[in-house]
Amino acid sequence: MKIDLTDTTSSRINSALIQARRASGTPAVGMVLTLVIVTDEGSAYDALKAAGDASREHPSRIIVVIKRPGRSPRDRASARLDAEVLVGAEAGTGETVVLRMHGELAAHAESVVLPLLLPDAPVVVWWPEGSPENPALDPLGRLGQRRITDAASEEDPVGALSQRAATYAPGDTDLAWTRITGWRSMLAAALDQKHSRITAAAVEGEAYNPSSELLALWLADRLGVPVERKVTDGPGLTAVRLFTADGDICLDRADGRLAELAVPGQPDRHVALKRRETSELISEELRRLDPDEIYRNTIAFGVKHLVTSNGKGGESSATAAKKATPPAAKKAASTK
Repeated sequence: MKIDLTDTTSSRINSALIQARRASGTPAVGMVLTLVIVTDEGSAYDALKAAGDASREHPSRIIVVIKRPGRSPRDRASARLDAEVLVGAEAGTGETVVLRMHGELAAHAESVVLPLLLPDAPVVVWWPEGSPENPALDPLGRLGQRRITDAASEEDPVGALSQRAATYAPGDTDLAWTRITGWRSMLAAALDQKHSRITAAAVEGEAYNPSSELLALWLADRLGVPVERKVTDGPGLTAVRLFTADGDICLDRADGRLAELAVPGQPDRHVALKRRETSELISEELRRLDPDEIYRNTIAFGVKHLVTSNGKGGESSATAAKKATPPAAKKAASTK
């Protein structure tokens, strides 16, 4: 069921939600959280589709905030709230409210969203793109226990990682970090199978790919070895090599779908490591609402040890080296 409301209020939207639930026979119970999506008109469809797919695993009330402050002084001075309320088959397993805030109201979105949050349920705020400099201090970000950004959507993806580290607060996370969950799991499993001293590592992927940078930083932080970033044509993150005295441990994913894992002394094998859809990434993030300490440690490590270059050619675009690494090793690992 879909209800369109023009020049409305939060109170009327809540009444429309109750009316729609009664008409469709959909109970309010069973929804586990409120997901607030802050986006623009151009990205709203894709974000809403991803959230709807994720709601099959996490039934939720989805609130989409689209701000239209206007360009002229007259437009900015006016204030109007339009809304779409979707319940039942049109909203997947939960409820969806699309809010379009015009004029001055766009600067006070939190006052509209607050009355629409599910009572006694966690709140997650997601910026598919155009995230604020400090999500935890953003008026809408303050409403959430979990705040999701995506450095890959920024104009300077790698530079956005430094901004994330500088403003980190418990509950912050980034989809660039979520994208490497499978890589981290595979590499950890490979190291459990092969107990050899790691002397260095290399991470290969597209230039300015924030997931590649985060994986390089994570390895440097956890292993205490120099990690080189090598630029490839992609797609995305393509390979990780861990250098040991017994040979190289290599996880290579050239096509973005299937990876090959090579461990010294063991036969090579193929592992599923496809590039995941946004809905899958959001579903993973909604499974946990506690602070991600490993993400925090990784980006904090990167503030001091991430070195970026112009990313031209096939040379490394970034190198992460732990402070404890000997100067000679640091020099060998530095960006050329």
